[in-house]
Amino acid sequence: MTEDDRHRGRHETEEERADRMWGELIQEVRVAQTGVQILFGFLLTVVFYPKYGQLPDTDQHIYIVTVVLGACTTGALIGPVSLHRLVSGRRVKPRAVRLAARLTFLGLVLLLATMTSALLLILRVATHDSYVPWLVAAVVAWYLVCWFGLPLWAGRRHTTAPENR
Repeated sequence: MTEDDRHRGRHETEEERADRMWGELIQEVRVAQTGVQILFGFLLTVVFYPKYGQLPDTDQHIYIVTVVLGACTTGALIGPVSLHRLVSGRRVKPRAVRLAARLTFLGLVLLLATMTSALLLILRVATHDSYVPWLVAAVVAWYLVCWFGLPLWAGRRHTTAPENR
């Protein structure tokens, strides 16, 4: 492979690219799904603990929002698997990969909202201190940097412009 070949990227057909991208996407979804499933499973049990009935209305409302967000996140992150299964063999993989990528991105945004809501609830119940919103905001800022800021920066910093052909 010459220096020029390394800078031009892969030589693959649209179908080969879709296959590769699908494999990468599914690996990414597996990581996110595991965390969501653990969090969602935990959230589903909270309402059955005796202390839940003693929570102030605000905390109960935050809990309900968190559970709904967790359910929506789960749906968005499992969506690509269902999409693949239902369209498999219909020669639409490149379009399916694009749609699955959008569902995955939506799932990550919903995961951010779910994690924020869960963290807010847990810290409110655990401390009742006025610094909780600030602490939650700092963690959300950290998530934004790790999940979106750094990838966007790396993409802009290290992506070369396509050559005119």
